[in-house]
Amino acid sequence: MANIFDYMQWRDLSLERVEFNEIDNLILARLSYFPFDGLIDEDEIITIEECYRRYMSLGDTGRILQKEDIDLFPVLANSIRFGQMKLTNYVNKLDSMKEKQFSAITIIMPDNTIYVSYRGTDNTIVGWKEDFNMSFSDLVESQIDAANYLNNISFKYKSKIRVGGHSKGGNLAVYAAAFCNPKIQKRIINVYNNDGPGFSDKIVSSKEYKNIINKVHTYIPQTSIIGRLLNHEEETTILKSTQTGIMQHDLYTWQVLGGKFVEDELTNSSEFIDKTITDWLKEVEPKQREEFIDTFFEILNATQAQTMAEISSKWFLNAKTMIKTYKNMSQESKEMMTRTLSILVSIGKSNIRIPKRKKSKLIK
Repeated sequence: MANIFDYMQWRDLSLERVEFNEIDNLILARLSYFPFDGLIDEDEIITIEECYRRYMSLGDTGRILQKEDIDLFPVLANSIRFGQMKLTNYVNKLDSMKEKQFSAITIIMPDNTIYVSYRGTDNTIVGWKEDFNMSFSDLVESQIDAANYLNNISFKYKSKIRVGGHSKGGNLAVYAAAFCNPKIQKRIINVYNNDGPGFSDKIVSSKEYKNIINKVHTYIPQTSIIGRLLNHEEETTILKSTQTGIMQHDLYTWQVLGGKFVEDELTNSSEFIDKTITDWLKEVEPKQREEFIDTFFEILNATQAQTMAEISSKWFLNAKTMIKTYKNMSQESKEMMTRTLSILVSIGKSNIRIPKRKKSKLIK
């Protein structure tokens, strides 16, 4: 089995020789997760190679979000295909008051195009809260920032545009492409949603969404969970991952063959989870979802941790704090939590038997 590291060994050829493909998209989507804070100013333009040199000179690898990034960064920096691509307009915003986690970077490519890469959810509690907010809100703060970012970068660079991201970043890519300036939208070549969630009924029925949908392509692993949330209208490729369950969200496990993903079919477990969550969203009113999510994160925030990793590192102490917080809540809040979870469990039990989907390369 081959992944993006194998692709880098096989396809280390310039874009002038071999045109941009879906695996290049995945790599640039991952690039937005790299720790560029302190390495590149917002308006500066530097190559990936130079950025890696700066990173190494700091001697700080602790900021890497995923261990595979440590290996991918030098591979990209030293490659013919990616090393001389230029990075610019890096932004990274975290606002607990607005419940917003937003980060993006633009890659200027030698084929006279730009790739606007949106970061997905990092390990901050604020970031996870914003993701959950999508279950009851038509619009979250980072989506507004994503559209503004695309507008701003597109006025600076008059090139053709590719837009993409992984996880929530994929959702932001689609939203930004749909709701950016109409003149800019005409310059967009493709929009890549790599296992990112969909949108509310209001968004998918909008003319802005319908205007861009033919340029959008979503890639999901065969047991996708995140990438099947909410509504999707775009073409979707189901791909093979070496992991199982929720761990298939890790793009380093996605299998490639040449410049394409190895295609597969959805599993029964993916169908089960998708139907269960969809039915739960139909059963539970948006206001109740909001109250449930706010209460759940109130319990998490009682630990005063900023990231999920901090909660995990002191799990015993934090667990005690969360239990105490729950016990001190009003009876009304406790009943609401119990009632909402009970609906989810009940729906899950009724959906245990899901018929297997016939194999299909593309779904809509």
